[in-house]
Formats: sequence, C-alpha cells, structure tokens
Amino acid sequence: MPSFNLASTELAPRLDGSSAGELIPELVCHGLQQLIELEVAAVLGAERHERSEDRLGYSNGYLPRVPTAQAGDIDLLIPKLRTGGFLPSILEPRRRVDQALYGVVTEAYIGGIFTRKVDTLVAALGVQSGISTSQVSRICQEIDQ
Repeated sequence: MPSFNLASTELAPRLDGSSAGELIPELVCHGLQQLIELEVAAVLGAERHERSEDRLGYSNGYLPRVPTAQAGDIDLLIPKLRTGGFLPSILEPRRRVDQALYGVVTEAYIGGIFTRKVDTLVAALGVQSGISTSQVSRICQEIDQ
C-alpha cells in the first residue's frame, strides 16, 4: 500500500499561512481521491503501472465527478476501467446530493418552494455547483410516492 507523505504532496505549500477553513475541502478531496485509488487497485489486483500476473484489468483514464459534501463541492476523478464499470464505495450511483442537502430540498418542496428556486436556496448554503431542477424533481418524486 502506498504511504502518505504530506511533505511530498501538493498540499504542503498550502500549509504555510493558510487557515484550516481553506484547507479542509482540499484535505477531504485529497483523502477521498487516495481512497478511490486504493479501491480501484484492489479491484484490478494491482497498483497503477504495476506489472502483475494477478492483475484482473486495466484502467483507462478518469471521469470527473463533483459530489457535494459538508465540506463543500469536491472535485474527484473516478478511474474508468477498460472492461466493466467502477464506482467507488464512497459514492452512490447517480447521487450528487448528500443527506443534509437532500433534507433541505425535501423540506423546501414540502414548504411550497418552486423547484427552480431550490437551486438558489442550495447555492445560499454554500454549494457552488448548485442543483438542477431535474435533480430536485427526482427527489420530490420520492416524496410524492
């Protein structure tokens, strides 16, 4: 397993003079990205660029994904596999909104706020990428059922 050395990462220069509030989203992003890389290595049976007879497949680039967490929007790169699909266990399929935002959207819908106005509400909560009206509609359909 690769060791984590903070001094050799791109985060080290940011430690000088940065407040903790600025570093938290970056630390969360970096930590989650490391977990994703370890998980894909376990799925493939080998680390990146490692030659092994036990290797079960190969990755072929990355797909960007921006999940929303309590620390804000997180830019992650999800490895694409040449055969089959890969979704890290830390992410849910087709789910961009975490449970707290899910609760806000449902309460807003129940309170009578239009789906188009929910994006403004979500942006006010600090989620820069917002939420689409189709995502709001899908969430609200679950409530209606």
